[in-house]
Amino acid sequence: MFVQVIQGRTNDPAGLRQSLDRWMRDLSPHAVGWLGSTFGVTDDNTFIGIARFESPEAARRNSEGHEQGQWFAETSKFFESEVTFHDCTDVELIARGGSDDAGFVQIIQQRIRDREALRDFWTEARERAMMELRPDIIGGVFAVHPDGGCTTVLYFTSEEAAREGERKEMPPEIKAQWEKEMQYYEGEPVFYDLREPWLYSPSS
Repeated sequence: MFVQVIQGRTNDPAGLRQSLDRWMRDLSPHAVGWLGSTFGVTDDNTFIGIARFESPEAARRNSEGHEQGQWFAETSKFFESEVTFHDCTDVELIARGGSDDAGFVQIIQQRIRDREALRDFWTEARERAMMELRPDIIGGVFAVHPDGGCTTVLYFTSEEAAREGERKEMPPEIKAQWEKEMQYYEGEPVFYDLREPWLYSPSS
């Protein structure tokens, strides 16, 4: 899987949503290899999200299309700052991965100190334990940026369920694993809450 992380400050969330809806209606039928997208706007008007593709080649074919370029040029007017893109070929799925069933999405960004060490924490046993502890999590996507940053997108049944899950006490074994994992990141994570996620997929 290939993931493109997209973010920027918007000056018109409603207009931006309409433009994305138009892409879904008019352009998505021609986007071969597109698997789905998750976007939204935070309380401070930060637009952020991901587009998922089967491969980098599929994403490139989509971005090079004339209609796609024209659509993005028109959509750019809804941003008050430069839009940034992170093209990610190093992608891990959490449980079901991206989901259109989510009522709340949280995106977390931070920098990675040791990517290879982190791979040891992505085990089926650990994932099962976490999903049993947090049934409010439907799934997620973990994408590593080429510059050493990363974006984690978590899909929840609802914000209320997510906040309740956050208050749960971790069992000692899971807490110890989590604390060890955090040693391989650097700096404080930045959280983006999408209370009204915009969820798109080919089946929508």
